[in-house]
Amino acid sequence: MKQPLAYVHPEAQIADNVVIEPFVTIDKNVIIEEGTRIGSNVTIMEGAHIGKNCKIFPGAVIAAVPQDLKFRGEKTTVRIGDNTTIRECATVNRGTAAKGVTEIGNNCLIMAYVHIAHDCTIGNNCIITNACQLAGEVTVDDFAIIGGMSAVHQFVHIGRHVMIQGGSLIGKDVPPYVKAGRLPLSYAGINSIGLRRRDFTNEKISEIQNIYRILYQSGLNNSDAIERIEAEMMASRERDEIIMFVRSSKRGIMKGYQKSKSKE
Repeated sequence: MKQPLAYVHPEAQIADNVVIEPFVTIDKNVIIEEGTRIGSNVTIMEGAHIGKNCKIFPGAVIAAVPQDLKFRGEKTTVRIGDNTTIRECATVNRGTAAKGVTEIGNNCLIMAYVHIAHDCTIGNNCIITNACQLAGEVTVDDFAIIGGMSAVHQFVHIGRHVMIQGGSLIGKDVPPYVKAGRLPLSYAGINSIGLRRRDFTNEKISEIQNIYRILYQSGLNNSDAIERIEAEMMASRERDEIIMFVRSSKRGIMKGYQKSKSKE
């Protein structure tokens, strides 16, 4: 829908049924697919590709250049999948030469004031809650939920089906299927409620619990725990995913369960 109070660059590719509200700015080399709604005062800069049936709320800025001093003006992009909502004043920066693209998947909810920096990869069905700040080259896998006002260090990897407490400082990788909280960020059990909502069976949840008991509660270091998991647990998609995640972690995984210090 053409809006006379919006600026749309003549080279932008906008589907016919996209709704653009007043005072929007859309630059060149932008693609917006069918059914998407762009709220007032949104700025969409060069290099954005926004999928179908998305909702971009007022004040959001998509595809601004990276806040990275190594950036030299290279052609990079932001890609946003279908059915994703980006709330008020969120910012999503373009990629750099490192990866070339910042990606957000399908069916995500990016809440108000979230910042997603250059070269981040957000999977499908993720929820990133109000005022979370993601540094460059962070990876968030499918179905992860990050609580509000959390800060994620650059290069961190957050696994699938993870639930992270609000206000967390996330400096280590968070393996799949777990809850994470406390300070410093540490293992707080598996995300059993989230897994049941996503149709994991009781048997599968029990299997995941047993894997993490070995990894986090056996007293073994990570390498020995992984060897024990391989020896004692039958191969499955979930088992192998956890093993691969731990072995491939570049920043190291978060700590195990931390008991609160008793008051003196």
